[in-house]
Amino acid sequence: MRIASIDIGTNAIKSKIFETTPTQIIFHEGIRSPMRLGEEVFNKGYITKKKLDELIKILKKYQNTFSTKDIQLYEIVATSALRDSSNSEEARRYIENNIDHPIRIISGLEEANLIKFHPKAKEKNKRMYVDVGGGSTDIFIYQNNKNIIKSFQLGAVRCMQEKDDKEEWHRLRNWLKKQNEIDTLVGLGGNIRSFLNIHKSKRMKNNKFLDETKKLSTKSTNEKIQKFGLAFDRADVIDHAMKIFIEIVKTLNIIEIKSTKWGVSDSIAVKLFHEIYSNKIDITNN
Repeated sequence: MRIASIDIGTNAIKSKIFETTPTQIIFHEGIRSPMRLGEEVFNKGYITKKKLDELIKILKKYQNTFSTKDIQLYEIVATSALRDSSNSEEARRYIENNIDHPIRIISGLEEANLIKFHPKAKEKNKRMYVDVGGGSTDIFIYQNNKNIIKSFQLGAVRCMQEKDDKEEWHRLRNWLKKQNEIDTLVGLGGNIRSFLNIHKSKRMKNNKFLDETKKLSTKSTNEKIQKFGLAFDRADVIDHAMKIFIEIVKTLNIIEIKSTKWGVSDSIAVKLFHEIYSNKIDITNN
């Protein structure tokens, strides 16, 4: 059976398709559509009908793809931009009525908790998984047989729009200082992957990471596009995302920084997979 997930993010819309059996879930393909919902939310406080119609157009395109690929079950979640919008519920209903499919708006803590579905999330106690999105930073730690989760209203697009709150930075620092024995940061999201890809590396030590992020910040958006091949919607926000990673690396004196391709859409699909094959969901032909 093929299943899929859609993540309505703050900086882009992402979908992933998986092949499943009762014992396996295998990634098949992914789709990404640049769409910066956060720009409207952080500046206007709400999402306009014009932007919602653009989003609906993208979602219908994904649905058509699902139909041609015989995808029987999929889930749609929305994160920071939709949950922070003043017309969040109105927007959700409008989208649902136009695509005939439910959308679940998840909290920052649920985003952080979803990281536990990463296949290596509970392998080592000294790792911190950090998902820096467009609107929030969500953190997962597995330590002493417990899941530690936290979410902060700090994200790449939010910071770029200068809508980050000093108090939230203070809250992040205070919480980080209470964490101990963390030596490795595993970064989620396209910004940290792009940063490491620029340096043709899968991992980076503390000193080099701090040096290279400083060098990158001296480049203009056009230079980042031309020299490193970044898309515009990555080149203009990457420094703001790296600023958050830098804060965490410095505060915890992280030894090594890695990245993973895993994201919200992967976790949602794996969660759906478990529900299907644990008989929580029945699929019948009417």
